Amino acid sequence: MRIESVRAVPGLSGFFFDDQRAIKQGATQRGFAYDGDPVTEGFERVREAGECLVVELELSDGTVATGDCAAVQYSGAGGRDPLFRAAEYRPVVEGPVADELRGRDPAAFRENAERVEELAPERSGGERLHTAVRYGVSQALLDAAARARRGTRTDVLDDAYDTDPATEPVPVFGQSGDERRTNAEKMMIKGVPVLPHGLFNSVEKVGADGEGLREYLAWLADRADELGPEKYAPRFHVDVYGILGEVFGPPYDRAEVVDYFETLRAAAAPHPLQVEGPMDAGGRSEQIRQMADLRDGLADAGVAVDIVADEWCNTFDDVRAFVDAGAADLVQVKTPDLGGVQRSAEAVLYCDGTDTRAYLGGTCNETVTSARACAHVALATDAAQVLAKPGMGFDEGFMVVTNEMRRTLGRRRRDAREARADD
Repeated sequence: MRIESVRAVPGLSGFFFDDQRAIKQGATQRGFAYDGDPVTEGFERVREAGECLVVELELSDGTVATGDCAAVQYSGAGGRDPLFRAAEYRPVVEGPVADELRGRDPAAFRENAERVEELAPERSGGERLHTAVRYGVSQALLDAAARARRGTRTDVLDDAYDTDPATEPVPVFGQSGDERRTNAEKMMIKGVPVLPHGLFNSVEKVGADGEGLREYLAWLADRADELGPEKYAPRFHVDVYGILGEVFGPPYDRAEVVDYFETLRAAAAPHPLQVEGPMDAGGRSEQIRQMADLRDGLADAGVAVDIVADEWCNTFDDVRAFVDAGAADLVQVKTPDLGGVQRSAEAVLYCDGTDTRAYLGGTCNETVTSARACAHVALATDAAQVLAKPGMGFDEGFMVVTNEMRRTLGRRRRDAREARADD
């Protein structure tokens, strides 16, 4: 079997592109839109409709494998690739990428994906392809390999990286968007293992002294006991988008900061707490140093709050740098920012044997196709948790990711039974 053709069609993603720098600099939300001027290159408004580029690989047996090129909500921020415009990259996918893939064996997933990862066609200015392009094409290659081998995408990744796949669904992390109370209650009723994200992306939401976040965690703990199923024991995970850095400022191992994190822990008790992106230092080296300072300060004081790397932790090299420095308890593997899905798998596996866990994340601004592909990465690598995506409505993303994992595990168990019976 071989890859016969490659097609690309502009499509819609599951949320919006937001200019994070403009929001942090004071753009105010009015209704669903933001008032103010964009400041990040490529943005025409602070909030813009999300886009994707649908990729189709037609195989010689007539089947079609798919993947979706998608980029994160906060594109162009924290060292990420610029805003992704689907129409701009369609000629790249149907040109240089298609030229590279036509005639290749679709079963050779790792080889094919790595070749695309290294492409630097002239139409991309001689630089590597946008991370969104590598992301979507690799999803299609993973789908093609599974079709060629008549197995699951988890099987393909297992074979490619000699992993030890999960035998139960990986804990799913729900994100609430700004409906942080209503959507959190939905999560509790459904027994979501990790919740609620919270979208604390401004000082107004966190509180001038951090009191808003603390009060929210206390409410969350009370409602989890009231609404959750019997023996419900969720893990709380809130993303603060660097805002605690604006509230407190460095150094982050000082008593004022450590004591504040202890109040967060107490508010969330008895549930374990993870705080993502506590500060945004403006660059990777300084971010690692400040994160390590905070982690050391919390450890020295015995404050049991895990910190999660997000800002300036985008590429595989970034993940490796944070892990090697011991700068985080969890690193978010932000799937669209790493490029090909194989790079996300490699990043999760890099955490094995360290004291840093891997959270297979991504963005609300993805698609059902990319979310399903990531569910296989999570299963194959046995990640610590996986994001419910796409969208900010919670229910749909939770359904997509959960069902894909359950469906895959059911198929793998059936295949294993049949293999034993043949023996």
